[in-house]
Amino acid sequence: MRAKQGSLATAPNPIRRRILPTPRQRDDRDSGTSGGKRGIMGFLKHLRSKSKLKDKEKRAINDSPAAQYSYPVPTRPRADFTKRLPDNVLRIIFGFVCPHSTDESYEPSERSMIGDGCMLCDLRDLANCTRVQRRWFSVGARVLYTSVRIDAVHYCELEEILAETRRRKSRHGEPIDVPGLRLQLLERTLRENHYLGPAVQLLKLPYMTRETHKATLARTVSCLPNLRYVDLPDGFFSGDPATHTLRQELQARCPDIRKMKYEAGSEQTLEMLLQRYWQNLETLELTRLRIEPNLLRRIIDSLPNLIELRLAELPWLGDDIFQVTPILPNFPPLRKLALKQTPQLTADGLTNYLNHEEIRESLTSLTLENTGVTVPGLRSVMWAASSLQHLTIIESVTQSLPLDPLPPFQSISLQTMHYEITSAAEPFSALQQPSDSYYTYLTQSLLSHSLPALRHLYVRDLDFAENLLLAPPSAPFAGGGPSGPPRGFSQPLEVYAKGPNDEQDWIFTEIMPPNVPGHRGSMSGGRPLSLYSASQGLGSQWGGEARKSIVVGNGFGGFLAVPSEEPQRPRSSGGQSQSWYRGSGEHQRRGSRADLWR
Repeated sequence: MRAKQGSLATAPNPIRRRILPTPRQRDDRDSGTSGGKRGIMGFLKHLRSKSKLKDKEKRAINDSPAAQYSYPVPTRPRADFTKRLPDNVLRIIFGFVCPHSTDESYEPSERSMIGDGCMLCDLRDLANCTRVQRRWFSVGARVLYTSVRIDAVHYCELEEILAETRRRKSRHGEPIDVPGLRLQLLERTLRENHYLGPAVQLLKLPYMTRETHKATLARTVSCLPNLRYVDLPDGFFSGDPATHTLRQELQARCPDIRKMKYEAGSEQTLEMLLQRYWQNLETLELTRLRIEPNLLRRIIDSLPNLIELRLAELPWLGDDIFQVTPILPNFPPLRKLALKQTPQLTADGLTNYLNHEEIRESLTSLTLENTGVTVPGLRSVMWAASSLQHLTIIESVTQSLPLDPLPPFQSISLQTMHYEITSAAEPFSALQQPSDSYYTYLTQSLLSHSLPALRHLYVRDLDFAENLLLAPPSAPFAGGGPSGPPRGFSQPLEVYAKGPNDEQDWIFTEIMPPNVPGHRGSMSGGRPLSLYSASQGLGSQWGGEARKSIVVGNGFGGFLAVPSEEPQRPRSSGGQSQSWYRGSGEHQRRGSRADLWR
């Protein structure tokens, strides 16, 4: 017994009894330091009960009849139908996302705004599209970088938010040159990605950006070998030494420039064109230059792709510029020719220039502003230019046309005509002005069927459309025979008129001939329609650049009374009735955006 007891006492793992606490001890423990454990256990029990309720709701939803008929989740992605679109279709779609990326005009950023939205937001959306997939990037990147435009501000409410953020981040409240920073970022992007530089063809900048960041602009254009047009500072066109580096970069790195301008002080840089710089020039503007006519003809002849020439404020330019001589190259054929402030150049010189068949067939646009070409001599120029489609003559006259009758204007190709004749000074008689005789002559030319292709006419006489309709008609039998020339219109004509003040808006009047099917003739009989007088137009607030109206005369020097119809609610210019009605506890208004209340 002793040995057994000793062996049990020396066992390595003795059996120990667990002594349970008494009820009194349990109460003392719960009421002491361990009293908070009971609250924690209750909170965990509450969470377990909520999880059980959620599991019960999920099982109820899965067991519902609607869940049994639900479609299974696809195990593979759906087909991407955009992969079937060719690249040209994707390019068109991206052009709608960012409209200004399709701008191909050689006009500065101030005159080449496309669309009514925010251009910076559109640019951001197009950049996000290029990040969708690799194929979209290859197509969208060329759209994004073909015509690059840098704007100063957002044309939306986002500009206020960004301006406030920049103000907080700027040091001492100094303004941040945002477009300058964008130009620097563009330069860095083009240098780091060499494949993007050849895609850029047009670069347009705000005025102050191109004036104050000449060095950055020079570094940017050095990365653009296929650049065709870029907004340049004004000093570049007048030979400013501050733009010498920029000019060197353009001449050395950008041989495909299509438009260039030279003003007074840049005569030496103009002569550099004889060294075969910028052989692809299409548009050339020369203003206030002092240069020999012979040298000018040599420079113009050295540009084989020139199609548009603008000569302004050259008082020394005369008819000899078009003279044919064996020692000088001939004046080249052009598609567009603009002459402004050239008083020594007359209609005889232009007529001699148009005698050549190649020149006569190529010239489609002619602009004459305060030149030696008068309105009586303009008829010979229009007759010689057989392919002329757009004609602009701007002149300030001091005397009326001679009393002798003049042959009418004649052209079978002219489609648009700007006939902007104004009186130079205040006339002595308030009833008669020197310009009235010029518009009478134009009315006679229109009524004689001498301009059959004319569709758009711009005049500086507010009463021209009404006077044209009230012109006395000829007898019905007066045809093209010996009785006299035919009178009236044979084609629809859109007349845009405004007064001598340049700040006025163009007022539009449509004149319909009597032989157009489905339309009432403006000079025919029947019920005449007359809206508010064109001379009392309300301007662009009616929803467009020109207020549109239709004036129909009765052909006998007046207007007949419009028959009254059943009463209707007044309508706005957009055709929507204006009314106020109460709905949802507040006043609302219906109507077009071009009404009198806005």
